[in-house]
Amino acid sequence: MVTIRSHTVGRVSEPTGEGVRQRNLSRVFRLVHVYGPLSRAALTESTGLNRSTVADLVSHLVGAGVVQEHAPDPSRRVGRPSPVVAVDPGVLVIAVNPEVDALTIAAVRLDRTIPLRERIELDRLISPEETAARIADRVSTWKSEALAGARVVGVGLAVPGLVRATDGLVRNAPHLHWTDSPLRDLVTAATGIPTTVANDATLGALAEHLFGAARGVDNVVYLNGGASGIGGGLIIGGMPVPGAGGYAGEFGQNRPGIASPADRRAGQGVLEDEVSRARLLAAVGLVSADEPTLETALHSNTSITVVEELARQRRILATALANAVNVLNPSVIVLGGFLATIASHDLDDLLEAVRAQAMPASMEGLSIRTAVLAEDRLLIGAAEMAFGELLRDPGSLGT
Repeated sequence: MVTIRSHTVGRVSEPTGEGVRQRNLSRVFRLVHVYGPLSRAALTESTGLNRSTVADLVSHLVGAGVVQEHAPDPSRRVGRPSPVVAVDPGVLVIAVNPEVDALTIAAVRLDRTIPLRERIELDRLISPEETAARIADRVSTWKSEALAGARVVGVGLAVPGLVRATDGLVRNAPHLHWTDSPLRDLVTAATGIPTTVANDATLGALAEHLFGAARGVDNVVYLNGGASGIGGGLIIGGMPVPGAGGYAGEFGQNRPGIASPADRRAGQGVLEDEVSRARLLAAVGLVSADEPTLETALHSNTSITVVEELARQRRILATALANAVNVLNPSVIVLGGFLATIASHDLDDLLEAVRAQAMPASMEGLSIRTAVLAEDRLLIGAAEMAFGELLRDPGSLGT
């Protein structure tokens, strides 16, 4: 049996009308999407619906082409075997993360596997228009080759900047130099595929909450460290907190508390000016690198320059995290990207540094974790957003 958290999926009522039926279809579909293959018996137990209702809903989802039914596990000897329901791997979305040094494009299935991924290295800033054109070109190529026969139901973009929740307008991505860019409309027009756009850290928080280091945790602070700086996402009471316009979580724009003047590098700069991926790259002598390459370089380099830079950034990060703990009282802090690399050098030391600066009551039970989804977290978050309409109305794919 799978244990279902009520705020994520919830128990459902018996269908009494078309609207309720759609909701029940959505809830059953979400169960299989979030928790993986489940038997009909597990779905019946988890939803509280009767067996015939679950059988009917599953049959509808199979007909819509979003799930498949498989023979039960032959090793099961007790009771009548129950068919296993799993998402259809032929349904996928295109997830995209534009950054200052690369454009990453991937195909992500409903089960979160990533059959195709391409990181396009950039030697200049990419424009929104070029981003849309490159996505369209890649989708066209993949659909004629590796994704022939697959159903691409959406495109999701994780952007390092402020994105207006109502219409996907990129209000400001400062490191990309994008201002008031209608990115959603540009990509939809270029690809002919429904497109969604959101802040990258917000999507990282969603991914880690649903599938990663903060799975099942109701109060989470997530900080993402990328080439464009530091962003954040919040889960409070089990629900994402986007803010009035969708701009919540910009921890990187806060002024950091720096106890020692010797630790300051950026004058009156903000947190992301001091705790910086560019400074880490410079310390190991790299111009550009993906996340695994940078992590390997930092862990394998024991020079004084690298050791001292990691320690300096960890001290400043600890103060920023302590402030977040005092304000938000999370159960878990999740760090992604280069912040995870900084933390993983001495996670216990980082926790103690936070404890020394936060209110004791707010620290009770707090844990600091690195992102389980690693370099996939933003792509999986973007994919989850792009799957949103299908998850709300799974029957629409078959109509």
